[in-house]
Amino acid sequence: MRNNSSRFIERSITGALSFLRNSVFADDIALQKGYLQARDPRIRAAGIGVLLLAVLFARSALFLSSAYLLCLLLAAASSIHTMFFLKRTWLFIPAFAFFIAIPALFNFFTPGEPLISLGHGVSITEQGLHGAVIFFTRVLTSVSLAVLLSLTTRHSVLLRVLRIFKIPQVFVMTLGMSYRYIYLFIETVQNTFTAIKSRVGHVSSVRKGQRAVAWNIASLWLRSYQLQNQIFSAMLSRGYTGEALILYEFRAGAKDFFWLGVTIAVFVFGLWTNRYLH
Repeated sequence: MRNNSSRFIERSITGALSFLRNSVFADDIALQKGYLQARDPRIRAAGIGVLLLAVLFARSALFLSSAYLLCLLLAAASSIHTMFFLKRTWLFIPAFAFFIAIPALFNFFTPGEPLISLGHGVSITEQGLHGAVIFFTRVLTSVSLAVLLSLTTRHSVLLRVLRIFKIPQVFVMTLGMSYRYIYLFIETVQNTFTAIKSRVGHVSSVRKGQRAVAWNIASLWLRSYQLQNQIFSAMLSRGYTGEALILYEFRAGAKDFFWLGVTIAVFVFGLWTNRYLH
């Protein structure tokens, strides 16, 4: 029983760390040959930004559903496996938004014309269903667009693009440091778990397991506190000024501006649907 519990903990930790590593550090996809990867990073980011604005301003469920279908088509055209993309867009934020949208279906939260009667004066209203669908599809499509940008753009290039669009330097620097600390965190957890397993073989009790976890959390915190000044001093000694520097030359061509024009057309069409299809 104890061995089964130990294997379950090991599988859980390994699976969670593997999912986090694949979700965050996916530069191999950005290096593949695909439609979005071939676009200039500045135009690519601008186009996805325009699509995000179109989704945020949209009030038509049909338009939002079409925008999500466009995200799936862009993912397929960018050499991103469909299941890989769905796993990273349907978990966490969209799932949380789904549970938030559920109460809006009922008449005591959203009064309106009854669509489905559940008895005892409780019903799902047409207005509630429409509002829930709009909220969920908007969140899902927005997350999908953000994931598309992060998967098809290398991390260092994305930081540089953010600075080109005048995103505050402190935000870009914090984002870059957080990215590196996530990698440090994953590596530390894996090494710690391997060390415990090699010395003990299994956790003999829940209480001892809790103590081991608490000790490692404190150790990781102290190690991070000591490393931050050392890392920053090393970066300054190598000429770091807060700007993201990359060995990449931006080149925008006709196909890039065509992509930007298409996104602007989608944005205009979204505004039109707000007036005629809402």
